[in-house]
Amino acid sequence: MSRIILVVLVVLIAATGFIVQRWYSYVSNTSSAYDEVGIEINSRLPGPLNKWGCDKLHATFGEVPPPYGCASADGTSWR
Repeated sequence: MSRIILVVLVVLIAATGFIVQRWYSYVSNTSSAYDEVGIEINSRLPGPLNKWGCDKLHATFGEVPPPYGCASADGTSWR
């Protein structure tokens, strides 16, 4: 039983690490603000992490329309 718990724990830690790495590479990239996987991860994160990611994207891509999760109520400006 302890072996199963260890395997599940390792898989959860690896999956979390992969998602965090994928999100960070999205918000710190310099090629595009419209990566579909990055947008989905960022839009589902808790408020402070989402805001930090959006601020980082806005600093890099401020002149383009914001991706989903970073737009204000009108959908055309950064929040």
